Amino acid sequence: QVQLVESGGGLVQAGGSLRLSCAASGRPFRRFVGWFRQAPGKEREFVAAISWIYDNTRYADSVKGRFAISRERAKNTLYLQMNTLQPEDTAVYYCAVSDTFSTVVATYDTWGQGTQVTVSS
Repeated sequence: QVQLVESGGGLVQAGGSLRLSCAASGRPFRRFVGWFRQAPGKEREFVAAISWIYDNTRYADSVKGRFAISRERAKNTLYLQMNTLQPEDTAVYYCAVSDTFSTVVATYDTWGQGTQVTVSS
């Protein structure tokens, strides 16, 4: 079983940047890995996903052009570069793995504990 540990969250002003990391231990990442986020009182939502082998990516419309997902296979680590952050990006961010290239929460079966991102206006 793979264990996922996110890091890199914090407090940033609107317009700022953060880079999140997700390190896997126990087993290598499987075929697809994604970032999700959950704001207080809201459902968990898809942010971005990447094919671990082929490097294909997909993004939620709300972050397209501002966020970039990437992976470093040698380090078994996933990243999310977040630029031009806005207060509405405030949430707990999670990484997760899946056997499908999906935006649906239920198709991901292994999750990290999350890292808090807070964007002040």
